[in-house]
Amino acid sequence: MAANSDCTLVIMAKAPKPGMVKTRLAQSLPQPAVIELYRCLLEDTMALAQSLGDADVAIMCPESDVEDLLRIAGKRARVVAQIGDGLAAGLTSVFRHFAAAGPRRIIAFNSDSPHLPASVLKNAFEALAACDVIVGPTNDGGYYLVGAKASHPGLFTGHEMGTTNALEALLAQARALGLSVRLTDPFYDIDVVADLSRLAAELLRVPARAPKTAEWLLKWGRAAVQPGQSGGHP
Repeated sequence: MAANSDCTLVIMAKAPKPGMVKTRLAQSLPQPAVIELYRCLLEDTMALAQSLGDADVAIMCPESDVEDLLRIAGKRARVVAQIGDGLAAGLTSVFRHFAAAGPRRIIAFNSDSPHLPASVLKNAFEALAACDVIVGPTNDGGYYLVGAKASHPGLFTGHEMGTTNALEALLAQARALGLSVRLTDPFYDIDVVADLSRLAAELLRVPARAPKTAEWLLKWGRAAVQPGQSGGHP
């Protein structure tokens, strides 16, 4: 990343509160473990963001979570409250807020893929120089990042976020708005136990990729990673 970079990486996050984060994992794990996992994922995600060098790092969250996330982030990232409820409102807020002062390369990134190679984020920022929108797809039909250089009203409206057709709906909306789109490498985030199994296998080989999460897996591994899980859901 060049000096005086025009790149902003915005982590989409919530405060680690019971019943508010990783709800699907809470069906298989004790609630304290789920809360601790989310905090570890967020800590490792902030470390990944900082590894990019000159990119500006911020957190976008619901207004009610600002104080909690300010305590967690410290000086590592500024925290901005989204306008409205839900992920679509949060993503809309990201580009409206950070593009207000003029064109920037802005990427909104989820808070549960700290194991993503930093090169993918760097390549995504570079790709934004030649397209309107960059999207990082997950194989389950969603996406782990989305980037743009300006606010595009309506880009995230009209479809359900977090569903198996979220990526398809986003791409369709981008086409309807006449925006050029490029895709990054597919990846996976941490939603269900199978994802934890896959992550555990990776971090066993390279724990430094997400050290806080690797520590969590050592503590909760037997409960988190069930025998026979293939981890095939990215």
